[in-house]
Amino acid sequence: VQLQASGGGLVQAGNHLTLSCIAAGRASSMYGAGWFRQAPGREREFVASISWSGASTYYADSVKGRFTISRVNAKNTVYLLMNNLKPEDTADYFCAARSGGSWSNARYDYEYWGPGTKVTVSS
Repeated sequence: VQLQASGGGLVQAGNHLTLSCIAAGRASSMYGAGWFRQAPGREREFVASISWSGASTYYADSVKGRFTISRVNAKNTVYLLMNNLKPEDTADYFCAARSGGSWSNARYDYEYWGPGTKVTVSS
């Protein structure tokens, strides 16, 4: 599975962005998907995850209530809607996919990773 994330950019605090992750190769609908982020000088951290059916989602406490993960399997695409962005959300955002179909907040559970898309939130 090849993943490609897009949608990053520079926004002011309080605004929103939507990231997209398109999968190519084996059927993405059979994979759980997640978003992670990495700020300069920090480790990559979990943001949100979704099961292959879309029925189950899980969020990091830092984004709960502001971010929404969703997917359209017919388009092989996973989205991350980010509302009320804060300067501390500034990071490279990575999408990932895992076999088995369930969600996970653990980096080691994901076999496939795409290149990051940069999000910068100014105060």
